[in-house]
Amino acid sequence: MIRSVRGTLTAIGADGAVVEVGGVGLLVHVSTQTQGGLPPIGVVVALQTHLIVREDALELFGFATAAERELFVACVGVSGVGPKSAIAICGLADPATLRRTIQSGDVASLQRAAGVGKRTAERLVVELRDRLGSTDTDGAGAVSAITVSGPLHDAHAALAALGFASDEISWALADIDTGADTGELVRTALTRLRRA
Repeated sequence: MIRSVRGTLTAIGADGAVVEVGGVGLLVHVSTQTQGGLPPIGVVVALQTHLIVREDALELFGFATAAERELFVACVGVSGVGPKSAIAICGLADPATLRRTIQSGDVASLQRAAGVGKRTAERLVVELRDRLGSTDTDGAGAVSAITVSGPLHDAHAALAALGFASDEISWALADIDTGADTGELVRTALTRLRRA
């Protein structure tokens, strides 16, 4: 899993930002929140990232903060929410505000994201309301991290990105060695799903 990239920002477009790392230009899809904070072209930028693996593509999503990345991963883990919808959700507001929006059940605000209808917004609220960390801030104004992370959650997100339903994924990941890394979890789950 590619967790971060650091390189020269060479372009910003509708489909994301291009970051040159070691002579290779990586297209990194970013939310409008992150895009608004990018430096000028030609300046070195560092982004937190999450790689989505599909049969026909590898897509890299970038975030200004780890909190935004974790919120994205949490959204992708919700049944029916793909990476494009998740990045649109992340663009609605800063991570702390979005957590409050979800925890308060504000479905109307979530529907402002491209590709998010009423049912999807309701599912986001139901599935994430209790999974998100505290929205309290400390004296420095930092927001506590979201509590969803680790290989099991990453495996769930990867399988969701491949198009499997949440209940199928939960079944396929049940009783797998919790010490396994993300790759092992995904391979084992895919084997179970193919046999089903």
